[in-house]
Amino acid sequence: MPEVNSSQQKRALTLSTVAFTVCFAVWTIFSIIGLQIQKDLHLSETEFGLLVGTPILSGSLIRLMLGIWSDQYGGRIVYVSVMVTAAIATWLLTLAETYIMFLVAALGIGVAGGSFAVGIAYVSRWFPKEKQGTALGIFGLGNVGAAVTKFIAPFVMVAFGWHAVAQIWALALILMAAVFWFVTDDEPMLKQRRESGIKPDSFLKQLEPLKDMRVWRFSLYYFCVFGAFVALALWLPRYLVGAYGFDIKSAGMLAAAYSIFASLFRALGGWLSDRYGARLLMYWTFIVASACTFFLSYPPTDYIVHGIKGDITFSLAIQPIGFIFLVSVLGLFMSFGKAAVYKHIPVYYPDNVGAVGGAVGMIGGLGGFLLPLTFGMLNDLTGIWSSCFMLLFVLMTIALTWMHFSIVRMERRVVPELAKISKDLHELSHPAPLVLTDWNPEDQDFWEKTGKRIATRNLWISIPALLLAFAVWMVWSVVVINLPSIGFKYTTNQLFWLAALPGLSGATLRIFYSFMVPIFGGRRWTTISTASLLLPSLWISFAVQNPETPYVLMVVLALLCGFGGGNFASSMANISFFYPQSQKGTALGLNAGLGNLGVSTVQFVVPLVIAAGVFGSLGGEPQEWVKGAVTKSIWLQNAGFIWVPFIIATSIAAWFGMNDIASAKASFKEQAIIFKRKHNWLMCWLYTGTFGSFIGYAAGFPMLIKILFPDINPTQYAFLGPLVGALIRPVGGWLADKLGGAQVTLWNFVIMVCAVFGVLHFMPSADNAGDFWGFLAMFMLLFITTGIGNGSTFRMIPVIFMTERLCAAKGQGEEAVAKAKKDAAKEAAAVLGFSSAIAAYGAFFIPKSYGTAISMTGTPDAALYCFIGFYLVCIGITWWFYARKTAAMPC
Repeated sequence: MPEVNSSQQKRALTLSTVAFTVCFAVWTIFSIIGLQIQKDLHLSETEFGLLVGTPILSGSLIRLMLGIWSDQYGGRIVYVSVMVTAAIATWLLTLAETYIMFLVAALGIGVAGGSFAVGIAYVSRWFPKEKQGTALGIFGLGNVGAAVTKFIAPFVMVAFGWHAVAQIWALALILMAAVFWFVTDDEPMLKQRRESGIKPDSFLKQLEPLKDMRVWRFSLYYFCVFGAFVALALWLPRYLVGAYGFDIKSAGMLAAAYSIFASLFRALGGWLSDRYGARLLMYWTFIVASACTFFLSYPPTDYIVHGIKGDITFSLAIQPIGFIFLVSVLGLFMSFGKAAVYKHIPVYYPDNVGAVGGAVGMIGGLGGFLLPLTFGMLNDLTGIWSSCFMLLFVLMTIALTWMHFSIVRMERRVVPELAKISKDLHELSHPAPLVLTDWNPEDQDFWEKTGKRIATRNLWISIPALLLAFAVWMVWSVVVINLPSIGFKYTTNQLFWLAALPGLSGATLRIFYSFMVPIFGGRRWTTISTASLLLPSLWISFAVQNPETPYVLMVVLALLCGFGGGNFASSMANISFFYPQSQKGTALGLNAGLGNLGVSTVQFVVPLVIAAGVFGSLGGEPQEWVKGAVTKSIWLQNAGFIWVPFIIATSIAAWFGMNDIASAKASFKEQAIIFKRKHNWLMCWLYTGTFGSFIGYAAGFPMLIKILFPDINPTQYAFLGPLVGALIRPVGGWLADKLGGAQVTLWNFVIMVCAVFGVLHFMPSADNAGDFWGFLAMFMLLFITTGIGNGSTFRMIPVIFMTERLCAAKGQGEEAVAKAKKDAAKEAAAVLGFSSAIAAYGAFFIPKSYGTAISMTGTPDAALYCFIGFYLVCIGITWWFYARKTAAMPC
């Protein structure tokens, strides 16, 4: 800092703020031009919400990446690149003609929103710690760009059309990019690093602070203050027009005033954070925000009091003046909160401002995407305009509660005397030893006295968490077969896509989830990943109640169900650390087998709960289900709602009842060694043949029955296959412990080939109507073999890697052997997760193969013959590498 003069600081801060203002104006452009586009394309409320929220989504997701790049390559060049990219996307917006094209253009425009992460990293490098709160608060004034759009864009749009708005905003970005490049300097830290020849931290190293729970707590705060600010900035014009009858110009100007009010005071919030402390400011922010949203939540209501002399009628409603006042106060304290959150980051993470700031900004920005979309859904569902403030009230109170108890717990840990003063919340005063610093399950004495009890507790909490994950992952397999009967106009191929997409996203997420347990800890990651299931569960429940919900949104919701699919990889990796080598097969079999029951559970429970109004008026109105001459009422939204209380309860149980193992910590770099191991890829192939078949057949089974045997109700039988496949999985692990995993796996694949031929024999064809009971019996055999194969292949993995590492350490002493065992455990855990990730693509490819084969040939036969060929290859690999007498790695 001594080498930096005040002129450089002023230029960096001023131009960064102006650039952020221009970017923010572009980022929120749809809040005005979207209203005209909605009229032109006749969009529903939900479609409008998706259009407005799409740039917020892409701008939020890219913030983490841009923040890391800013730390690595410098904020100046990244800032300019962001502005140029967003300008091109904004100009191309004027060429869009269809709703899909508008959504694609909106994704590009969202890059402008990523400028926040770049600016935070860039500006913070120019100021000392004691002035960073003020500097970042001034930079945050760029939020006023939303007001610029709302104030100017309506007049430009009325005079010249919405195309002119997009073109002018694009030109402004290009001009700002040129000025920024030629007037500002690279930050001093970047110059010093270049002069000294020090390379920037790698991308993965930049991500390491994200394992700190504090980062995600800050993210929730920012979701509530910034995400809600962006959501209201986008939603207020629509709210004022609909709830109070304002015209578009007046609504735009009032929304602009809100944006100005909620942005200008961010600088004051930064100064207050420097002066009085960010924590105190956060308390005031959430207390006032909770009060404001509570009053704004109250819908206009008429009351009739039966008095002594007759009825007394009166009404309660917030008038426009009162509404504007409360929203202004809410915006004021949101601006304070935005500054206070970012005051924390350079103090706690001075070397990772870009990465942490980007992550926090990403979650906050996601609020700007998710909340407007949810506002639209709530409007469609409840018909109450103030429902958006009801949601915000819940979020604000959750954030306030979590912040308070986190601070209390931290203070009691730092100052133990405080625990003696208060006996409230005993578990916070005397926290349980949730991190296991000494864990050696291979020590028989330790295992019998201590380890077995702890491992069992973690296993029996992990199982219901995994069961719920599978239930959410596979819920579309039941939902899609009901959509056409309640008014959704989707083609058969589109329905197969919806059934297959959770498999695609779940498999992809598993690749990342595979490495999360050693980085974050099993307890933390199980809690986070289980709680994340609330998002698709709740959204599905809203979306299926409106047959006008666009197919694009249904695709997004199907992809979000992949959160459930990702959990398997981390769950199996976590449990593998708790058990000794001799019991891993049974433990992993129980965890996976009973967890897999989620598939049959969803296919058994959902048909029951959608047949009745389980949640009463809280669950919404029923839909009319029509098929042929049969008409009945169903509550399809219960397919999502039914899991919500169980997800909440299991998340709490995981947080307070599970453990993290300190010795299981490993960076991604340490775990990435598995990509060089031949047996990792071989086991990925074999596990795809077992688990990929199980989950793929489960996802496609209901639709396949419906198409091949239209007179059969698939919901009465579809759950049986996943049920037997899940229940038999522990038997596969037990058999592998007794007989050897390779032998069990080999003969299992042989039976699978025979079972697929049996399915083909009993299927309908041009010559006969088929035999449903024979078809069902062959599929039951298939599911049984997939379950046994799941258990046996997962038993093979720990044995293979332990044998390989011990052979490599042979003759090098006890220390080398101990290290080999530790490395083998970590590698096996990573392979367990990674192989499950690759295998999970079966949930996508098998249903999609059915759909493709049917669309091309009229029958699914071609897909099944391809599966037979795959199993024959699996037989060859198992025999050559693991099962024959002279195999290199017998197991």
